[in-house]
Amino acid sequence: MGILEKIQEIEREIARTQKNKATEYHLGLLKAKLAKYRSQLIQDQGSKTSGKGEGFDVMKSGDARVVLIGFPSVGKSTLLNLLTSTHSESASYEFTTLTCIPGVIEYNGANIQLLDLPGIIEGASQGKGRGRQVISVARTADVILMMLDASKGEIQKALLEKELESVAIRLNKRPPDIYFKIKKGGGLSINSMLTLTKISEKMVQMILHEYKIFNAEVVFREDCTTDEFIDVIMGNRVYLKCLYCYNKVDTISIEEMDRLARQPNCIVISCGLKLNLDYLLEVIWEYLQLLRVYTKRRGEPPDLSGASSLIMRKGCTVEHVCHAVHRTFVDSFKYALVWGTSTKYSPQRVGLHHLMHDEDVIQVMKK
Repeated sequence: MGILEKIQEIEREIARTQKNKATEYHLGLLKAKLAKYRSQLIQDQGSKTSGKGEGFDVMKSGDARVVLIGFPSVGKSTLLNLLTSTHSESASYEFTTLTCIPGVIEYNGANIQLLDLPGIIEGASQGKGRGRQVISVARTADVILMMLDASKGEIQKALLEKELESVAIRLNKRPPDIYFKIKKGGGLSINSMLTLTKISEKMVQMILHEYKIFNAEVVFREDCTTDEFIDVIMGNRVYLKCLYCYNKVDTISIEEMDRLARQPNCIVISCGLKLNLDYLLEVIWEYLQLLRVYTKRRGEPPDLSGASSLIMRKGCTVEHVCHAVHRTFVDSFKYALVWGTSTKYSPQRVGLHHLMHDEDVIQVMKK
């Protein structure tokens, strides 16, 4: 029996098993086996595609990467053509795009790489269509833009989430707060900082034994489920932000469009009528958490044009800005003057660990 058959057998077993206290441990072990086989499938498929050279090797460029994922003929190529200067073939029939088409969005002085990937189908995570190559590129994204047809978006969304979930991509989630370390001896040490209600100590031991781990230290800093604990053990999960983009809203009623627009992490657009595209760019910028920092020379006004701004990530400090300007700046750094919302007054004299905000102006003083 191959890995695919084993995965399908376990999925059928989970589906027909009633969920209650009596079957809790049985289901936990089944999920552990399922995660192990899926991980093997990813590794096997990855080695095969790398040998044949069938993957989408697209160099990461610009300040961030956004990946378009969706079923065939939902408007991915049309959106790429509207937002970038790149041309991607678009038509009303399925599988118009057969390879990865990169484009660049120029917004707020930043260059955001947008990748138009071929449409994926149900079963893509198991290698159907070109799903494996598409999903491998998705793992490298900063944000996933999931394109959905507004008239059948809920069905498409559920299927795509299932495909991405099965290849270790977690959408709009954060890693579980669990400390896990394999040791050479000493047995299993399982501790928690709070009362666990979603998983028991016995379940933790059984899952670890399933992975042939008999010496490890585990500390739960929050109440986690069996699936979340398995994610921590596997260690190959990718946690990405996802924006659900409902296209073709001109084909549905106003009430339905309003309902979709109010859902979390969702936005409604129409590529055909060019509706709401400006707001889409604003939301993408917000999801990427990029900042613009302007530099200033002594005795000169700052250049506030987008072309001269430094594009940084949210949470960056003065030290990160110095590295972005020149790698030797930190060695000769004395102090910095900062104007903007990150300071109590302008200008404020700050050190290397001062947190920067969007559109701050900085003047670095050297020794």
